[in-house]
Amino acid sequence: MTRLNINGKAYDVDLPGDTPLLWALRDTLGLTGTKFGCGMALCGACTVHIGGQPARACTTPISAAANKKVTTIEAVGQTKTGKAVQAAWVDLGVPQCGYCQAGQIMSATALLSRTPNPNDSDIDAAMAGNICRCGTYIRIRQAIKNAVKSV
Repeated sequence: MTRLNINGKAYDVDLPGDTPLLWALRDTLGLTGTKFGCGMALCGACTVHIGGQPARACTTPISAAANKKVTTIEAVGQTKTGKAVQAAWVDLGVPQCGYCQAGQIMSATALLSRTPNPNDSDIDAAMAGNICRCGTYIRIRQAIKNAVKSV
């Protein structure tokens, strides 16, 4: 049994410790906002926050997340920064297909939480591991810059 703290709620999951956090979130807990993309931590679709830091849920075993604060896309909007990022995404119509956007939002929120006024290099570094097949990178960058004004 592994105790997970997801979005402020404690869960005891009966899964092997090497089970990827992504599958515990989606299949066991029904939190399907975090997406499966590549399964190798290369695309960023599965990004969550563990202890406030962005992490790839597809390769993070639940044992590594045990007793740590995990935030998913379902709860990131409960913070001022997350709410500002989500609002900027909507205002600019960032998503096209939308598949990668949960991971994009999670990475952008983590960036603004640690760097309240990022420059283009900061944004590039923070978002480099998030792939958008639709190519909405220009809108993503602008949404991050717009969110800064609301935080």
